[in-house]
Amino acid sequence: MIWCVEDDADIREIEIYTLNSTGLEAKGFPDGKAFFDALDTEKPDLILLDIMLPDMDGTEILKRLKLMSDAKNIPVIMATARGVEYDKVKSLDMGADDYLVKPFGMMEMVSRVKAVLRRCTPEDKKSVLQNGGIVMKTAERTVTADGTAVELTFKEFELLKLLMSNPGIVFSRDKLLSIVWNTEFGGETRTVDAHIKSLRKKLGGCGEMIETVRGVGYRMEARQ
Repeated sequence: MIWCVEDDADIREIEIYTLNSTGLEAKGFPDGKAFFDALDTEKPDLILLDIMLPDMDGTEILKRLKLMSDAKNIPVIMATARGVEYDKVKSLDMGADDYLVKPFGMMEMVSRVKAVLRRCTPEDKKSVLQNGGIVMKTAERTVTADGTAVELTFKEFELLKLLMSNPGIVFSRDKLLSIVWNTEFGGETRTVDAHIKSLRKKLGGCGEMIETVRGVGYRMEARQ
């Protein structure tokens, strides 16, 4: 998931549309507050961060990110104003992985995003998630539970991948609908419950690792 932090709604929507249409997943945030609120429950694969934002500038957001133990390794591409070399140098010195100079082409953005993802994501993290007895190979889209192959539907796989990528983090049913089913409509939370029930059954004894947080939603228990 790519997060685009950009206060200009038109630019933000174009970035999201372009990334989604080229095989990536993206969502946007208009300012630093919305970004950090979301960061409490989710972690993106990469952040496309504008320097000029209304509540705090991008370099301040970058500085805070690098002080967070659970977010400091998320790759960041900064979007800087044309010709402002100081912004580029400062961003790179603070730990940004790359930069784009505005106005930039959308295909250049996609190319830089994919290049940074390739460079910053370890091979083992790209392809394998493991928690307790559950092993997921994301590239091959296979899952085993205590060594036994598990056949999952597309949405079951995506739901399990989200939970395994964020062990210990509680997701509300509405949040799971938004991320996995790409909908903001919260009226069909029974869909989530049905998929969780199916996952637990298919995972056998490992299914108990998917915990119900009463009145809130679900989380994946973190195990070695």
